Amino acid sequence: MTRKLNILYITLLFCFIIPYTCLAADSSTNPGPLLPLWSVLPFVGILLSIALIPLAFPHFWHNHFPKVSFFWALVFAIPFIYFFKETALREIAHIIIIDYIPFILLLGSLYIVSGGIYIKGTLKGTPAVNSIILLIGTILASVIGTTGASMLLIRPILRSNSWRVYKVHTIVFFIFLVSNIGGSLTPLGDPPLFLGFLHGVPFFWTMKILPEMAFASIVLLFLYFILDSHYYKKEIMTAVPDSEQEPVKIEGSHNFIFLFGIIGAVLFSGSVKLGQINLFGINQTIENLIKDAILILMGIASLISTRQEIHKNNEFSWAPILEVAYLFAGIFITIIPALAILKAGENGSLHWLIKSVDSPAQYFWTVGMLSSFLDNAPTYLTFFNSILGKFYPGIPEASAVALLIVEKIPHLAAISVGAVFMGANTYIGNAPNFMVKSIAEEAGVKMPSFFGYIFRYSMPILVVLFTIMTFIFY
Repeated sequence: MTRKLNILYITLLFCFIIPYTCLAADSSTNPGPLLPLWSVLPFVGILLSIALIPLAFPHFWHNHFPKVSFFWALVFAIPFIYFFKETALREIAHIIIIDYIPFILLLGSLYIVSGGIYIKGTLKGTPAVNSIILLIGTILASVIGTTGASMLLIRPILRSNSWRVYKVHTIVFFIFLVSNIGGSLTPLGDPPLFLGFLHGVPFFWTMKILPEMAFASIVLLFLYFILDSHYYKKEIMTAVPDSEQEPVKIEGSHNFIFLFGIIGAVLFSGSVKLGQINLFGINQTIENLIKDAILILMGIASLISTRQEIHKNNEFSWAPILEVAYLFAGIFITIIPALAILKAGENGSLHWLIKSVDSPAQYFWTVGMLSSFLDNAPTYLTFFNSILGKFYPGIPEASAVALLIVEKIPHLAAISVGAVFMGANTYIGNAPNFMVKSIAEEAGVKMPSFFGYIFRYSMPILVVLFTIMTFIFY
């Protein structure tokens, strides 16, 4: 079977190289306006691999998923480098240095630090207890970010429900609320909002989307409580834990220092300007390098200072973060043409889409659906700039943003809510989604497949909710 798959991979590689010969590109060309829509096929390929191979060939996937990720990266990178030469190398180096490495460092440091915080004691996974944990996580997500809140609370909610037979829905709603929707009230909550802050949107402007966040959170928490109460009544009585209560206690609390150190480093990188240095032809800001160094130090300090017993009690292992690192390496490489086309705006292959978006409702759904599968940060920034160009052409950005946040509140709210909320539509819509899935599976929870998540949960719950919100708010 492995040999047949290797033959299939080689065939796909050559099939993808041939169409690239129609591009007359040179090393100085901006690839965005030139790339056709079919250039995103390797990205589609890696998504389909993540969705289908674990179902069709689970043993092969478990042992070879890094190779699958690497293969799709090569399918895109080889012809891209051959035809676009230095431009292609620069694009690949840019996404690795500017996006992928900081992404993994942030996720990895939060994973390590949260793995050193152990909440012991009796937290019986009743509908009320689970709902309270989801509520706390939703609120925390805007303070310490969706990734920070997810990494901090996923293990406690898994342990409190370890005795439960029906618990997949709890992790899914955790992704909905803690990993996505909860991060919509401050720029700390989610990367798109942080980009808006860097481009002049006031820090507390995002509080204007509190009504949308409150509505979505209340509806989802209510639905979750009803659903979990239903499943709770069906639980096998022999699986119910002993009634003996153990007081709740936090071990490894010194890791909160490292957690706030990570948050401080992120804030520092967005608030201070120290100049740039050149790394392999890519300009990287000094403040971002300092941030990354702090993240590494926080992770190392946590590993050194945390007792092994705490890691053992938390069932800490490197498997989830390694899975994310391998798969997202391929995703980040293959996503290059999709982002380049999107950034090309009206000059790219999606010009028809960019030109057709006008009303807040259209911005909400366009940004949201793209953010479900692409990186929501550049998607937000693309349509943020589109709004500025559409309503305030020729005006300096600072002045345009000052007008935007007053005169076009529904439009900016729509792209903010779309980028943050609809990241919950898929496992790859936001950074912590896939990590939560991996940690849950490591703990023995049989999570739905890529498409199973979409068809069983996202479409019947989130898409219906977002449709209702469109009529209410946009």
